[in-house]
Amino acid sequence: MHTQNSKKIALLGFAHAHANAYLDVWRQQPQLGVLPVAGWDHDPDRAAAATEKHGLENAASVAEILDRADIDAVLIAAETVRHADLTCAAAAAGKAIILQKPLALTLAEADRIVAAVERHRVPFTLAWQMRVDPHNLKIRELLADGHFGKIYMVRRRHCLSVQKWPGFEKSWHVDPAANRDIFADDAAHPADFLLWLLGMPQSVMAELGTLGNPAIPNDNAIAIFRYANGTFAEISTTFVASAGENVCEVVCEHGTIIANYGDQVSCLNPWPPGAIQLKWFHTADNQWTISDLPDITIQGTRISGLAGPLARFLHGQQPPLATAAEGHQALRMILACYESATTGRRVTFNNPST
Repeated sequence: MHTQNSKKIALLGFAHAHANAYLDVWRQQPQLGVLPVAGWDHDPDRAAAATEKHGLENAASVAEILDRADIDAVLIAAETVRHADLTCAAAAAGKAIILQKPLALTLAEADRIVAAVERHRVPFTLAWQMRVDPHNLKIRELLADGHFGKIYMVRRRHCLSVQKWPGFEKSWHVDPAANRDIFADDAAHPADFLLWLLGMPQSVMAELGTLGNPAIPNDNAIAIFRYANGTFAEISTTFVASAGENVCEVVCEHGTIIANYGDQVSCLNPWPPGAIQLKWFHTADNQWTISDLPDITIQGTRISGLAGPLARFLHGQQPPLATAAEGHQALRMILACYESATTGRRVTFNNPST
């Protein structure tokens, strides 16, 4: 049962399906102390369906939600093009904000979001499941104390099977006006993973291409980032895959870390016998160590796993998963990939510290 200490939250948009997972967990686990009470969407049919499904009040306008003193926070899950306006309005209303990725479509929109959050001093976090994934957290932990020495190379693959989803080519995810394209939408995950793991890079070279359905542009891409200390980091995205296995490889001075089955495609099919999700080899041990973390076999489990950390954030029990400024950096990384692919040149980030 929810108590008077529960944080009341409202939805601004239901475009991002991930929001459904958080709502389900918050409803099923009232001890987390988050009580969804209302929702709005510019699409009245989508608003009606979503609010009925989750037992929420169907608000007629954004103002109706933001004017309510009993609503503590908002989860913004509208199309990316709406993020800046909704975030700025929510910040001005003094609401705590959870924003679905990516931060925005353009750096100008991202600037507005960062400025609004800073001006109104509201709690703000982006919702990145890679930052709370237990296997990713273990990789970060293994690297944090320097035991593995210098990091030479990080490879992160991120795949979806959207080419096989009926009607996906007609969705807002591939509408240039709403979301740019599938690369901007979903490559944001591995870009933020690299930012979280290694910080802001110095430069990038990238190739983007449309190899499957022409209606789903930039369905395959490779980007190579270089860091000030010489480390290389690669993100590889493909949205036409039927199966997958390896998602992350970290090659270090004193060993290698390998993670498997960490994205949607690699969870689609039964794992082969003896499959290992996370392992590492350190030269001092001269053998592979198998992680004792529980396997995650369903991608939805990773998405639902955000509900707890987001609840703790709303209660002030943990810091933001990612700040607006970090979202700005991840967006810079993604937009630089487009520039590199278009010009055929390496793109340098003028100020790696921001």
